[in-house]
Amino acid sequence: MEIANRRVGTIHFTLKDEHGQQITTTHGHDPLAYIHGTNAIVGGLEQALEGRSAGDRFEVTIPPEHGFGPRHPELVQTLPRSTFTGESEPVAGRKLEAQTARGPLQVMVTAVEGDTITVDGNNPLAGRPFVAEVEVVDVRLATPDELQFGLR
Repeated sequence: MEIANRRVGTIHFTLKDEHGQQITTTHGHDPLAYIHGTNAIVGGLEQALEGRSAGDRFEVTIPPEHGFGPRHPELVQTLPRSTFTGESEPVAGRKLEAQTARGPLQVMVTAVEGDTITVDGNNPLAGRPFVAEVEVVDVRLATPDELQFGLR
């Protein structure tokens, strides 16, 4: 069976940045299962998976416009330390959840200097290409419940 819309694809993958440095992998963990055609994964990877079958292995370079999109400078902000009311002290490299007008947003603390803290709400791969090494583990039809409520 091939990966197509409304089918569940189960994959192992390793993502690398444009310099070949590993960013994340599912190897050593459970593979990722997703419903194809629902925008559950980045568009460039979903497009590269179309028509693939269990056992297929491939590598694909995903450009920013088909990956995590452009960087948004407005998502980088320097704020007064007094803005942060969490239990722990903000540290560069730590993720925090910020409350915005559009709801919660995960941000990365990029700098802590004196009374100010700089945070970045962009995905670390925004504006950058990345390489995905992919192995298709399984392909199956989605159940009616999965199509209505998503994978659990």
